[in-house]
Formats: sequence, structure tokens, C-alpha cells
Amino acid sequence: MTQWSLSLDRLLSSKYGMKIFQAFLKSEFSDENLEFWSVCEDFKKISCPLKMSFKAKKIFKVYIRTEAPREINIDHKTRELVRSNMKALSTVCFDDAQKIVYRLMEKDSYPRFLRSNVYRTLLDSTRPSMT
Repeated sequence: MTQWSLSLDRLLSSKYGMKIFQAFLKSEFSDENLEFWSVCEDFKKISCPLKMSFKAKKIFKVYIRTEAPREINIDHKTRELVRSNMKALSTVCFDDAQKIVYRLMEKDSYPRFLRSNVYRTLLDSTRPSMT
């Protein structure tokens, strides 16, 4: 758990860390960012063109399009770039949006998580008691 404070990458590479971070984001009503990032990571592993097409449309509908149910905070230019990328699907068609979301988490949510009672309590529970 102490490794989680070194970088957002370290936190996200831990299955348990990711779950704790997701719960924290949910409490702040901003878990769509981590959810989107995670879905994009899974999308990159798809090799079947039919499955990729289906999944890309779903990701766009749920996270990218304006007024999407789990709309992420990206600018219009990026939204249009993703829309254009979907015309020639590849595993990297969501990369620009994913990078923006990652930076948002890294600069905003992640530092708040490290200062949160949730993380501090977890850290305290792993330290040996001095009594």
C-alpha cells in the first residue's frame, strides 16, 4: 500500500489498489474516469474485429458522446478525434481520450485519494503498533 503513493501507475497496477481507488472515486461521484480508463485497457487487448467494433460503439455511447450516461470530461476536439478514429478502428482509437482522463485522475483525484481518510486509515492499519 505504501507503493501506491509513489505514482498513479503503481496504484492502478495493484488489483486491490484499483478497487480502493474506485470506491474512493465513487464516493466523490467521479468513478466514470477510472471505469473509462479500465475499459480502454481491456479494449486494447481485443483482436477480433467484430468484437472490437461492438465494444468501440459501446464505449463511445457510454462515455464519449455528448450527454452519455457516464460521460467523461474531454474537450470537443478530442471527442471529434475519437469519433473520426472509429471510422478506421484500431486498438488505439481511444488513446487520446484515455490520456486526458489519466491526466485528470493523476492531477486531481489521485492526490485527493492520497490525502483521504480511506488511504490514511489503510496505511495506519499496516504500520506496526508502538505499544
